[in-house]
Amino acid sequence: MKDLTRQYLSDADRDRIAAAVKAAEKKTSGEIVPMVVTASYHYPMADIVGGTALALPAALVLTPLTGGTFWMGNWNLWVFLGLFVLLFMAGHAIVRRSPVLKRFFISDREINEEVEEAAITSFFRNGLYRTRDETGILIFISLFEHRVWVLADRGIDSRVAPDQWDAIVAMIVDGMREKQAAQAICKAVEHVGDLLAEHFPIRPDDQDELSNFIVES
Repeated sequence: MKDLTRQYLSDADRDRIAAAVKAAEKKTSGEIVPMVVTASYHYPMADIVGGTALALPAALVLTPLTGGTFWMGNWNLWVFLGLFVLLFMAGHAIVRRSPVLKRFFISDREINEEVEEAAITSFFRNGLYRTRDETGILIFISLFEHRVWVLADRGIDSRVAPDQWDAIVAMIVDGMREKQAAQAICKAVEHVGDLLAEHFPIRPDDQDELSNFIVES
């Protein structure tokens, strides 16, 4: 799957997001980590289903052009199978390389499950559970799926209701759809900073414990 992070975020955009995190963390002891990934999973079954969906009707149409319909004789059956295999390989490659087409063959349920799993894995892999006051928060942005998942450590979860993150999610998703991902992420980070400042104001001995921005292609 192609690297979508370069399509959505330039180097200047990445610097803007990191700067937005630094500014937000000057108001709170919370640790905000936006993370952008190309995709949460590679969805191999979508390539197979998509390749089949493209190849089967094409093989049915092309087989008669070789001398008859495929069910009228063994020779034509093998022609059909040969055409299907060749067309499947081509269709498989097309679906694998086309994010828009590939999403058509993936259910919303599978996407939600894979993004949630990837977000949880990233939360622990990047040490967001290790902050001093348990105030790490991950804003996980998966570009292929157009999904955003917010995960907060126990210190934040005890003070901030989960539904308060809905506005953050909607803000970033809308920004991705409008090709304004960097601006939307910066606004979301600012909003998170204001929300955390109410419950976790900056402390005199506060330290920056986590990365300010993570990008994985």
